[in-house]
Amino acid sequence: MTQHLTIVEHPLVQHKLTLMRQKETSTAVFRQLLREISQFLAYEVTRSLPMTTRPIETPLTEMDAPVLAGRKLALISILRAGNGLLDGMLELIPSARVGFIGLYRDEATLQPVRYYFKVPDMLEQRLSIVVDPMLATGNSSAAAITMLKEAGARDLRFLCLLAAPEGVARMREAHPDVPIVTAALDERLDDKGYILPGLGDAGDRMFGTK
Repeated sequence: MTQHLTIVEHPLVQHKLTLMRQKETSTAVFRQLLREISQFLAYEVTRSLPMTTRPIETPLTEMDAPVLAGRKLALISILRAGNGLLDGMLELIPSARVGFIGLYRDEATLQPVRYYFKVPDMLEQRLSIVVDPMLATGNSSAAAITMLKEAGARDLRFLCLLAAPEGVARMREAHPDVPIVTAALDERLDDKGYILPGLGDAGDRMFGTK
C-alpha cells in the first residue's frame, strides 16, 4: 500500500456504519455490526499481501495454485476497543498471530502510558496490522506504532472504523510510512477529544459500559 489514507466507501460498509452511529442501536447490534465491518476493512488492508504458488491436485488435475507468501501476519489490538475489530478480522484470517497493547492517558502530561504490551515474535518478518476503532487525536495510535517499531516491526498498517483529520495529521507526522485504512473521515474533534459526528465512545458502546 502506498496511499497514506484509504477510505473504504463500499455501500455495505457505509450502511452498517450509519446503523452504528445511531444512538438507539443496542450493544449487541453495535458489536455485530463492528464485526461485520471489520471484515470489509480487513479485505482492503490486506489487498496487497505478497503471494506465491504451490503445487496442488484438484479432483481433475494438478496445478500451481496461489497462496500467501512469508510469515503469518500479526494483528495488534489497542486495548480495549481494538478487540471489536480484532474478532471479525480473525474470522477472516484465523491463522494470524495476535498481540495486544494497553495504553492510558496520563492526566497531568496528557501523554499515553503503556500498561500492557504482548506481541508476536519475529515482527520484523511479518506484516503487522494495528487495529483501534477510533483515530481521534492520534496520540495513542502513534505511540503504539512507535512501540511496535522498537520491537522490530518494519511493515505496519493501521486500521480504524472512524478517523478525525487531527488524528490523520498526527499519524502522518509521526509515521508517514504507515498507511491508514478507515470507513470514514469525520469532520473534527470536540473539546473533549471525541470525533464529530462520530458514534460516541466505541468501547462503551461495544461492551455496554459507561
